[in-house]
Amino acid sequence: MQLPFFLLVALAGYIDPAVGYSSGKVRVACGDMTPQHGYESSPDPPPYNITVDKTTFTPGDHITVTLQAATSSGAHFKGFLIEARDAGQPSSPALGSFSLVNPVVSQLLACGRTQGSGVSHRGGSKKKEVQAVWDSPENPPERVQFLFTVVQKYEHYWVRIPGPVVSLKGTTTNPTEAAISATTEAAAHTGLSTAFSSEGCGSSKSCLRDPAGCRPESDPQCFFLSFTTEGAGKSVLFELSGPAEGYVSFALSLDKWMGNDDVYLCVRDEDRVTINAAYVSGRTHPEIAPEAVLFDQAWRLSDGVIQCRFWRNVLLPRMENRFNLDQRYFLFLAHGRADHGFIHRHDRQPLISTDQKVITGAPEDLAGSRSPLLIKVHGVFMLTAWMWIVSTGVLFARHFKHQWPDTLLLGHKLWFQVHRGLMVLAVSLTGVAFILPFLYRGGWSKRAGSHPYIGCTVMALSVIQPIMAVLRPAPESSRRYIFNWMHLGTGTVAQILAVVCVFLGFHQQALLLPCRWSTGVLTGWLLWIVLTDLVLLLYSHTLRKRGNNSSEDKERILVARVERQKQGKVSKFMKIVLIVFQIGNAGFLGALVNAIINA
Repeated sequence: MQLPFFLLVALAGYIDPAVGYSSGKVRVACGDMTPQHGYESSPDPPPYNITVDKTTFTPGDHITVTLQAATSSGAHFKGFLIEARDAGQPSSPALGSFSLVNPVVSQLLACGRTQGSGVSHRGGSKKKEVQAVWDSPENPPERVQFLFTVVQKYEHYWVRIPGPVVSLKGTTTNPTEAAISATTEAAAHTGLSTAFSSEGCGSSKSCLRDPAGCRPESDPQCFFLSFTTEGAGKSVLFELSGPAEGYVSFALSLDKWMGNDDVYLCVRDEDRVTINAAYVSGRTHPEIAPEAVLFDQAWRLSDGVIQCRFWRNVLLPRMENRFNLDQRYFLFLAHGRADHGFIHRHDRQPLISTDQKVITGAPEDLAGSRSPLLIKVHGVFMLTAWMWIVSTGVLFARHFKHQWPDTLLLGHKLWFQVHRGLMVLAVSLTGVAFILPFLYRGGWSKRAGSHPYIGCTVMALSVIQPIMAVLRPAPESSRRYIFNWMHLGTGTVAQILAVVCVFLGFHQQALLLPCRWSTGVLTGWLLWIVLTDLVLLLYSHTLRKRGNNSSEDKERILVARVERQKQGKVSKFMKIVLIVFQIGNAGFLGALVNAIINA
């Protein structure tokens, strides 16, 4: 049995709670165009689009509307609903009426005041394309937009997807209302012949660039956003460009968190670009604005760089989810992949302006970062804890245990207090750093791969270590060796996993450092740790070997060592190794911390 398209809401006195709508008689859904299936609309980009054969019309005119699946997506659909509505009032009743092209796969519905004002499927067969002819009413509004809902299968569907906007011929409209949806083939145009220029950034226009200070006219890897107020302060010109496979975009936000943002998209669709305003509610797919918001659009594709330019009025009081441009906002600059004009989640963390900016304010050359402050602090704390503090604490416990035998600090041997103090500090820093990503994300990150799982393991082992140390048996206890091996094993595993976690952390979206460089620096640090350990092991081995040459030599060396230990002295060689080790450690750590700060 074919899956139904809509379920009929149960009526009073009926025994069956729902009736299937594989027949396509879905008048019950005409208002909000939502299938009564009990599932949420898919957040993924729909692999379908709708086109029209003309962009202007007169009363009584005929426009052919085509709903089709993306050519290479392999997708199909079973159910659909198409309506035409006033573009300025998308919640108003359906306008005009449709005529069928193929009555075998489609049928007419009375969705508004007129019979045939909606068109839906007939039966649940799989379809790749359907067509219908829309007949304009006698008194149409100045702009009409086509909306559609499409069902791929019962639990997988897309609701009220905005389609192209057509305009009434001979009307005099505000420039922002004269825009025609770029989803129509007839609206495809360029209007740009050269790359954007950074000339005037900070003096005649505001700019946000990545890398900082890059020049889009000469650097194809430059992500560039500029805006300037013109037209007696009533409208703003935006220019946006960057190297991207699918799209470049920017958003206006009241904070540095994604969600409830005013978004503007320039999306590549094969050899053309669509320019749209959208709105993001939470961490969801952008909802394209049904109203025509932008005007005087132009775009250009060149050597993998997407460029788009458009105007927008400063104030749009009657348009929902559009921010007024005379207020302060953080600016987000993002890019990512797109398939046949449908965008995917951005590949990198968006570039976010450091400070809020009044869009109509004085020109500024804005600074920004792709890494949130909390994530930067997380990285710095973790690197400091495991690259410097833990490695130094382990070195003291491993090679300096027999130095300063008679030197006490707060009632304990000096090496032990240094080791314990450093490890307590490391656990404290790790704990603080562990909390920061959860504060930033507001919960668990589903896109961070294995990094958070390994990080949780490291945190657990870090807490277990001091607990074991507090509960350790006395030195003379017969069970002391159990603690020694467990302490050594747990610490070694924690240190290895921490290094793996750091390697993975460098490639996270929220803290994306230069891949080869960061991997090289961290590998160099690991070799530095191993080299220092080997040097001290060889030094100890040499002392033992020299002591085994003869009983006389052995006695002389042991006497010298005991005398040196009694005086609380450490060999000059051991001091030099410790100092050089700390300088090297500080150098590697400083290089990575500096990269994080500037990320």
